[in-house]
Amino acid sequence: MQVKNIAIMGAGLVGSLLSMYLKKHGYQVTVYERRPDFRKTGNYGGRSINLAISERGWKGLQGVGLEQAVRDIAIPMPGRMVHDVQGNLMFQPYGKPGEAINSVSRGGLNILMIDAAEEAGVTYKFNQRINEINPAGTAASMEDMESGTTYTLELDLIIGADGAYSLVRYAMLKTDRFDYSQAYENHGYKELTIPAGPNGTFLIDRDALHIWPRKQFMLIALPNIDGSFTCTLFFALEGRESFEAIKTHADLDAFFDTYFPDVKPLMPTLHEDFFGNPTGLLMIVKCFPWSHGNTMLIGDAAHAIIPFYGQGMNCGFEDCTVLNDLIEEFNHDWSKIIPAYQVARKPNSDAIADLAKLNFIEMRDLVADADFQFKKRIAAKVAAAYPDKFIPVYSMVSFSHLPYADALREYYRQDEVLSEVLTWPGVREHWDTELLPDIAQRLFNL
Repeated sequence: MQVKNIAIMGAGLVGSLLSMYLKKHGYQVTVYERRPDFRKTGNYGGRSINLAISERGWKGLQGVGLEQAVRDIAIPMPGRMVHDVQGNLMFQPYGKPGEAINSVSRGGLNILMIDAAEEAGVTYKFNQRINEINPAGTAASMEDMESGTTYTLELDLIIGADGAYSLVRYAMLKTDRFDYSQAYENHGYKELTIPAGPNGTFLIDRDALHIWPRKQFMLIALPNIDGSFTCTLFFALEGRESFEAIKTHADLDAFFDTYFPDVKPLMPTLHEDFFGNPTGLLMIVKCFPWSHGNTMLIGDAAHAIIPFYGQGMNCGFEDCTVLNDLIEEFNHDWSKIIPAYQVARKPNSDAIADLAKLNFIEMRDLVADADFQFKKRIAAKVAAAYPDKFIPVYSMVSFSHLPYADALREYYRQDEVLSEVLTWPGVREHWDTELLPDIAQRLFNL
């Protein structure tokens, strides 16, 4: 399978990163995007959910020389700050000292990456929509959305990096033996804002992911380098307490006065944001195979997940680094690269989708739960005492390159062990002294 000319459909984060890896290997790469160039329109807000970069993401950026540039616009968050209804705060570290996830604006990061890709020689074409792909995957029928004209692209390889609602994947749906599922959550999301204080000051702690867990819904806030916070309300779409039920400004005030009284005074544009910004939907996509002929999928086009482990972008970037390694391993033989890529990534993308769903329950319902907090303290203590023998699941996902599938298996195993430990006599008084070695042995999975 000789490949020289590659089209990437989608100018988002994964498509832009992949374009730079492919360009480094000497391929002719053109990126096609159906949206206008948002560097010119400035239209990227309203549904953006700040991103949390962790180790897998940094590795992807490092491979194309962008790690430091992105660190310059990111804010480390070493833990989550939990806000209860009374306004009390509790800080929960994500990992060991020095470990942090990093908040960055999706739009700002995407612009940085497109600029870098163009500087590397990648061609971007905006306002271009894919209509159809031929059965061999070597030609695409395209539409220029500005002029309304259609044209055909003849290509060696088409890569769909066009997100959860991928048109490339839609074309593959029409092929034989293509398994596909999509599942929407009953919750949606709305972007809100805490603006910067005087002189760009942060009105709440900048060094944390803030979370207001309220059982069936939650609010989160991630810091931006200008002193503001991008907030996201995850809320039921329908029902007694839902987006559907909040119809007036009075409804919104009553809801925030009841559940988020400490943050409401920090949101002067709450009404404009809530009623002006769209309600985003949350969807999980699983499919296989990720290729047909000379067409393949990557990132959300292959495995869209919900955003509750902060791993959607990180997983997509890991797709790119795995694919890059396979290009080198198989010396540009795409007849071997593509099968190896999808077999390697499919179990892990399924696993992080399941982990993200579990973490939504954790963030929304459990972070303020006493037993949950106790389990986290035990896991952190064992990890600190025996770092070469035990890694908590969150650290496996966010601060390592261990397979997501391994982390999912460990999630269930560690939770089973810790739930049993909580039943031990005297454990709450002596867990971190004489009982710690016994607990550690149970957690080592020997």
